[in-house]
Amino acid sequence: MQPQLKSKVRCADREVGEVTKVIMDPLSHDVSHLVVSMNGSGERQVSIGAVQTVTEDLVQLRSSSSEVIALPPFKREDYVTLHEVEIPGLERHIHVESGEVLVPLPELERNVKRRTFFANLTYVTGLFIGLPLVYPVLKFLMNPMYASLDNRWLKVGNVAKVKAEDVGTQFQYKRRVKEAYMPESEIEKNVWVVKATPSVLEKVYQGKDMEFRDSAGKPIWTNKKDVPFLAFSGKCPHLGCGFKWRNHKVLGPVFLCPCHLSIYDASGKVLDGPAPRSLDLMPIQVSSSGEVQIIDMEFKAGTKSQTRIV
Repeated sequence: MQPQLKSKVRCADREVGEVTKVIMDPLSHDVSHLVVSMNGSGERQVSIGAVQTVTEDLVQLRSSSSEVIALPPFKREDYVTLHEVEIPGLERHIHVESGEVLVPLPELERNVKRRTFFANLTYVTGLFIGLPLVYPVLKFLMNPMYASLDNRWLKVGNVAKVKAEDVGTQFQYKRRVKEAYMPESEIEKNVWVVKATPSVLEKVYQGKDMEFRDSAGKPIWTNKKDVPFLAFSGKCPHLGCGFKWRNHKVLGPVFLCPCHLSIYDASGKVLDGPAPRSLDLMPIQVSSSGEVQIIDMEFKAGTKSQTRIV
């Protein structure tokens, strides 16, 4: 049984407070720590290994109250909530209602200054300038990676899930992939669907239908400018992180990427942050019964222009 928020916390000698937050391990999908409010003495982060028993409204610890009080104060800035970061599959393992469920802030963001990170990234990029010299050899070795892109339609759900206009709704789906020299596998992906108002459609299409073509220039599909449903790839165009639909304190409802704080409106346009382009639109069609199908496309991250890679 998972510890519940607001459950009382009792040590070996006395009651010390209540559970205010739960920390999850993003790899194992298990609870790793509890955050305990110490009855006015701040919060402490207690390892799940220190828990002896868990009932519906009580967490019994093996430690004494003095041992728990001696723990370092909990540092909220080292964590993000599941509303701020996308970790596929994690939410299905969580049975904690309701309140904050946290995961550790990525080490990249915690230990490396943003400007230093991008400076180092520039230096590393320079090391690859010579790669075109060995391109023919690499292409031969990785020939399986040069198969034609998959333009099949995939069913992702029904538009009945979309409850309001100009609001991002996440649809999750699975697809089978095969990378070079690796066996075929099934991966989880997601796409964000928006039922757009005419003003948002105008920002996206600017009065023209949007045509999608394959690598040879052959038309694949055309999104019509008067069809209200938009489908955005679930990966941020900056560095490929997963983003969420969130209510920003200043900008209102927006798409927010927690990795480097790129912000987009309902049309996918960049409002703030380092993202080099708008969110990537995907081909979408909706049947008369409301079934949504998309062609799964991914584009190279970190570039101003779109270059399809999946």
